[in-house]
Parts: sequence; structure tokens; C-alpha cells
Amino acid sequence: MKPDLIDFVDKFKGKRILIIGDMIADIYLEGDISRISREAPVLVLIEKEEKTVPGGAANVVNNVATLGGKAFAVGILGKDRGALNLKHTLEENGVNTDGMFCDQTRKTITKTRVIAGGRATVSQQVVRIDRECNTPISSAYEKEVLKYIEMIMPQIQGVVMSDYGSGTITPNIKELILKLSKEYDIPSIVDSRYAIFDFIGTDYVKQNDAELSNAVGYKIDSEEKLYEAAQDFLIKMQAKGILITRGEKGMTLFEKNGDVHNIPVSDKSEVFDVSGAGDTCVAAFITALAAGALPSQAAEISNFASGIAVRKMGTATVSDEELINVLKK
Repeated sequence: MKPDLIDFVDKFKGKRILIIGDMIADIYLEGDISRISREAPVLVLIEKEEKTVPGGAANVVNNVATLGGKAFAVGILGKDRGALNLKHTLEENGVNTDGMFCDQTRKTITKTRVIAGGRATVSQQVVRIDRECNTPISSAYEKEVLKYIEMIMPQIQGVVMSDYGSGTITPNIKELILKLSKEYDIPSIVDSRYAIFDFIGTDYVKQNDAELSNAVGYKIDSEEKLYEAAQDFLIKMQAKGILITRGEKGMTLFEKNGDVHNIPVSDKSEVFDVSGAGDTCVAAFITALAAGALPSQAAEISNFASGIAVRKMGTATVSDEELINVLKK
């Protein structure tokens, strides 16, 4: 049992976390295999179910909410069915979506996964169709986002910047968030797989080992190289800490003060799907910091939360109840 960590999870309730980034609608279109088409050598599916699950930054939002926090989502959507379904799903979990602005000139980013199965076959993904939007947000909507951030930040207890490469977090938005985070002493974390050095000055950085290798520009093939890369990266990022997810090796938190915390995988028995586990990790880490946990304790909590997420299929969330039950064991 981890009573000290359970105490922090109990304090997740109502912690006000702002999450800004690229909001993605993950659409799962499931169907039963009917036959082979006469038009082409492809499967014909009879549509059974379609569901929209929050992805990208919206998955961080959803995980903060299911973990018990009060999530404030900030991003740009289109005016389409994906946007409506995404907002509806988040609002059902108590998310504040006042900062999710709908721009009719843009398309909501969607990833549609077609899942095929049948009575005698295992369901599996046969194709994924992505609808991207990589154009910069308009100056008018940037002003709306900046105005919202100025208004809401005094209430916030933790900030996540979730960058999936679609340009939601403009330089002006990033600078304002970092400025206000320091002004109000709000812990911040960034998860960016494309342009991490655009976020210099953020308190904490989440990277996987491959992303870290790419950022420092050399191969990480030993523990010594990992330590060297983490120190180089911390200096470049001017950060308080870097949380590195390492697959079957768990996580390692490197802090600016020189402390290093190696956290092994919580449960290797059942790993079904790692998609979205990084979002769960970030959500749990920042909510734990907001609840008063030390960075090392927050990292340990996030490791347990990620361990639950990978045992679920698809983009998944973790509840505070699930997390407490695991910590009790």
C-alpha cells in the first residue's frame, strides 16, 4: 500500500488544471465483416457503432477530469460534427469548455479508425483516416485565446501545454502562459513531440526516450548516455525537471537539483495498448503537483496511472478510484 500517494490522489478533487493544445477527435467506426466487395478486393463492413473519444490535448483534458480534477480546456475546433461530439464528451465529464473556440474556417482535427470484426474473428483496425489542420490559427482567434488565458489564470493550479504539431500554441500564447505561470507560481509541464525547444522555460518537460534522443541529437544506448542526455536537455530547456517515459523500463525523473528518480513499471502482466498513455502520465503528474506532491511523488503517481491506461484498448482514461485501488495493492 502507498498511503502517502493515496493521500495526494484524494486531494485531486477539484484541482483546477488548464490544458491548452491541439484538440483531436478520435473516431472509432466499428463494423462487422459482411463479404468481399465485387467492386474491388476489399472488405464490406456493416456499420455497427461510431463513437468519438477525446484525443491529443483533449485526452489530457479528459484524464484530468476522470482523475478528479477540474479541467479547463483551451483550443481551437472547427464547426463540424467532430467538434460537437468532442465538446459533448468532455462536458459530460465536467470539463469547462469555455476556452474551446470554434472557427468555421478550420476543420476539427480527427483520426478515424475503422475497426473490422465478426463473430468468428478478432476485431482489429484495418485503416486510419486522418483529417489534419496545420494552418496557423487566425489573429482574431489568437486574441480570443489570449484574453481567455488572462482571465482564467488567477484561478488555475496547474498548466499543461500539449503540442501535437498543429499550431494551436502560438509564440504569443506560449509567452503569456509562461509569464503568468511564473507570476502566479503555477506549475507547468509541456509535452511536445515536434518542437520541444519552442517551450524553453516551462517547469517540467515530458519526453519519451526516443524524443529525448532526437532533441539532444545523439543516440542513447546506455544508462550513462541517458543521464548525459537528460542533463544536457535540462540545461537547454531551463527546466526544473524532465520526466522520461522508457517503455518496459518505466520512467525516470531528472531534477535540476541533481536528484534522479528511477521508477520501474508498476505492472508488466498486461500491456494491451500504449496509445494515449503519455497523456495520462502528464495529466496525473500535473494534478499531483497541484495537490501538493513533490515532483518525485507526482512521477510515481503518474507511473501507476499510466500502468492502468496501457491495460485498456484505444485512447483511454483513468479514474481516481482506479488509481487509488491500484495504490492500495
